[in-house]
Order: sequence, then structure tokens, then C-alpha cells
Amino acid sequence: MRVEAVGLPASWCRIHLDRVSHNLERALALVPDGRSFCAVLKADAYGHGIDRIVPIVREQGVGTVGITSNQEAFAVRAAGFDGRLIRLRAAVPEEIEGALEARVEEQVGSRQAALHLRALANAGRLRTPLHLALNAGGMARDALDISTEPGRVLCREILDAVGGHVGGICSHFASNTPDALPRASALFQGEVAWVLANSDLRREALLVHVGSSLTLVAETPVETDMYRCAAVLYGILRPEWGFVPTMDVEARVVSLQDYPAGTPVGYDHATRLSRASRLACVSIGYQNGFDRGAGGRSDVVVRDRFAPVVGKVSMNAIVVDVTDVPRVAVGDTVAIFGGGQAQAIAPAQAERQFATIMADLYSDWGLRNPRHYG
Repeated sequence: MRVEAVGLPASWCRIHLDRVSHNLERALALVPDGRSFCAVLKADAYGHGIDRIVPIVREQGVGTVGITSNQEAFAVRAAGFDGRLIRLRAAVPEEIEGALEARVEEQVGSRQAALHLRALANAGRLRTPLHLALNAGGMARDALDISTEPGRVLCREILDAVGGHVGGICSHFASNTPDALPRASALFQGEVAWVLANSDLRREALLVHVGSSLTLVAETPVETDMYRCAAVLYGILRPEWGFVPTMDVEARVVSLQDYPAGTPVGYDHATRLSRASRLACVSIGYQNGFDRGAGGRSDVVVRDRFAPVVGKVSMNAIVVDVTDVPRVAVGDTVAIFGGGQAQAIAPAQAERQFATIMADLYSDWGLRNPRHYG
């Protein structure tokens, strides 16, 4: 397949909104009766564009969205979402105040946050419930550890300060393996029980939530009122269950040259050709999210065939050996992720090639490259 060069950048992302909708529908079907679903739209909806994903979330009746930054919060509101908006990390006082207009439900897990939030409440400026964040053997990131007596003392202080505004208790599982998940779930529920026994909070008035996409597809029952999910929306998990990738990353062939055997390729002459070869220069590099360390261990798809990347990755270009790919022409589209009808770079292969997870890749690609929607 070829693309017209006019109006197209050197590399780009193709976002398949119909696939996002398909994935969300399948994910919602997995949510047990009586539980709810939070669509996590961090990192500009994993690089897909909050303004384009929010309408899909609204169409399918999702009532809660998770974000981390104020920019994301206001983008969600600007896209027409009027439901619950929960920040999925701690925030500094300036962030909290800056997000008041967007009606963000904040986490509280520290004395400083509790005192600031109490001051806002006393001034009549806090209009949303708070979520008490418990570590519960989890990430040790920003949540309160109540496994020690000092932690329990601090928890009581926080509840004395803002307990009347707490509408949720939350945590985050560090692992969702079959062995780890039941233990983590039991630990979290035990800590929730301690909080309830040592405060005026009532379980029926609380949203107790823990778990992510990995929890939802883990086939291990956990106690949670809500699943906070992103990965399933974008087809990162469980392809065997019908979840499909939602982004293609593409560039184009900008040059074709023939070189004899023994020719060195790229910076530092890290590669030498073992045979006479036809090499294509492709218009993507580490500036566009093709990791510099991926040269020499990655394939792309050219004319529905896998072709290896040779030499080191440059800022704006990679070199691809197309010797075994017939009829390659300047201007041809090259699939960096996704691909044609017969061959495609699937998530598992991309994670191996780039030595990271798809959440990282999607976010990076989507934020570095122009997006085209279909």
C-alpha cells in the first residue's frame, strides 16, 4: 500500500476508534454484576487522544473516568463528560486547587493533603468526595501504610481531619498473578475493615475500589466495587478473548539504495552487510518513538512482509533490509506497529523488540506523532 506524501508527516499513528469501542464493550461484559467500571484516560488516553475517546466512553454509559493530571481532567470535561472524575495519584496543593472547577475527586494519604483538603472544605470550596488511599502491601508509591502503629495513628489523624468527606477507599495491586492476587485482595479488605472499625465511615456509603485491567481479566475473584481499566480499552491484553490493538504506527520509505556485501551500516558501523543488499531508509527514528536500542533486533512490515531493521537507529531514520521484499518503492507505507493483511507487528512482538510494555509504547507513540483517526 502507498500513501500520498502531501499533507502527511514523516511518521504517524492511525487510531481505530471502532476497535476502542469494541474493546470497551467486551470489557464491560466482563464486569461482575453489582460492580462498576472506571475508564482510565491517563497520558492523553494512552496516546489515543482524550477528546476522541471520551465520546466512546459516554456512548457506552461509563460513569467514572480516571486521570492523573489537571490537563487531563479539563480535557475530559471539555469533551463533554459529566460523571465522576477520580485522580489516580496524590496531588500537590496547587494541583488540587487548580482542579476544583473540574470537580476532581482527590486521593488522600498524607497529613499535608488532609489538612489542605480540610481547609478547602471549611472554605466551602471542596465539592467532591475524597478517596482514602491505602498501600495494603501494594506499590509503596503514594498511599498510606497502616501495617504499623505509626501508620495507623496517622490514618486516624487523616480521618479526624477529613473523614466526613471520604467517599471511597482505594489501593492498587502491584501484581495480578494467580498466587499474588488473592493475598493482596485479602490484605486490602483487612485494612478496609480496620478503617471501618476505627472511624465513623459506613461501608454502604463508600466506593471501595482496587484493581486494573489485569485484575479484570485475571479470572481470580477479588472484592472491589469498581475496576479501573485502561489496557483492555486499547487491546493490550487477552487477544484470545477478542481484544484488538487500537493503534497502528506507520512511516514511509524515503530512499532505496543497493549496497555490496561488506558495506558498514549506520553510526559506529555497528553492522556490516553479509550479502549484497537493497536497503530502505524509513522516515522514523528515536525522535518519533522508535527506541534507539531497538536497532538490529526489530522487524517492520513492508508490503505485507517482515523486514529487519539494520544498524543503529538515527534521530529521524531507520534502515531496513528489503532485499527479500519484492516491488518496494519510494513512498511505500511501512508498519512499525500493526501492519497489513498477512503480516503485522503484534503487541507481544513489539514488547520484545522495544524491551518495554505496550502502555509505554502507546503513550510514547501517540504523544510524539500526529494522529489520524479511522
